[in-house]
Amino acid sequence: MTVLITGGAGYIGSITTRLIRSTGRGVVVLDTLENGRRKAVGDAPFVQGDVADTNLVERICKEHGVDEVVHFAAYKAVGESMENPTKYFQNNVTGSQKLFDGLNRAGVQRVVFSSTAAVYGTPTRVPVREDDPLSCESVYAETKLMIERTLGWYSKTTNMRSVVLRYFNAAGASQDCTLGEDWRHSQNLIPHVMKATLGFAPALKVFGNDFPTPDGTGVRDYIHVEDLAAAHVAALDHLKKGGESITCNVGTGFGTSVMQIIDATERVTGMKVPYEIVDRRAGDPAECYADASRINAAFGWTPKHSLDDIIATAYAWHSSHPQGHDS
Repeated sequence: MTVLITGGAGYIGSITTRLIRSTGRGVVVLDTLENGRRKAVGDAPFVQGDVADTNLVERICKEHGVDEVVHFAAYKAVGESMENPTKYFQNNVTGSQKLFDGLNRAGVQRVVFSSTAAVYGTPTRVPVREDDPLSCESVYAETKLMIERTLGWYSKTTNMRSVVLRYFNAAGASQDCTLGEDWRHSQNLIPHVMKATLGFAPALKVFGNDFPTPDGTGVRDYIHVEDLAAAHVAALDHLKKGGESITCNVGTGFGTSVMQIIDATERVTGMKVPYEIVDRRAGDPAECYADASRINAAFGWTPKHSLDDIIATAYAWHSSHPQGHDS
């Protein structure tokens, strides 16, 4: 088995690459290094290039004997996607379609795709199920849904089968503190909590404390990045065994509020988290967390890490790598 991992030098990609290698599979990483870090993939075979280069993709697949793919490569800043939609449609959608063309030409039939819970928009109910209404509220989310649909048509018209993984909130760092998220580029809550806690940023902004939730702050589903990586391995195993195309949520199945994150950070680290309450952001749902029963039933996957594990690994990573992978 050899797995082509696009975007494998990024946060989730590099941690997943390492786990996939530990299963005995060969890997080859394709990344532009626009947002990734070469050193994050260690001594794994690496090609610097773009998924939109169909000829390059086909050549990599043939030279490395690729028979399965994990596709992470994408832009993912929601705000930027609304300001520069062309960038997102061209890179995320057109780039992915050119990737799939190259894979199809090379005879690759198994793809695991990194999607997002953002395709649900403001959920009509929680926990969110895969067959709930899809209501994208950003260009970023729409690009992910368009790629999902593209893969759906490849499943109908070619021999390609795919697993779509709709992530909730990936968080934390590797247990050995060698791989983690670069807070300089992150829009996620926990890196911002750590940045404020460690004194590298002003007080954390808590967007609203008047939601209809137990403590008034927004509730989300935080999944440890190593559990997320394990979901990709389980997805590859599903396809290898001949499993059909499937779409699965990847989350813990319960929600955690912003104040609970702050409280857990103070408990785990023994430090105060400076924060201030500011107005809600437009479009932020009160609650969004996964129904993860489908992925459990299909793959036997369940998350192993607790919220405290997320906080402890994030704190260890950010306190030792304030400048990201280069520090």
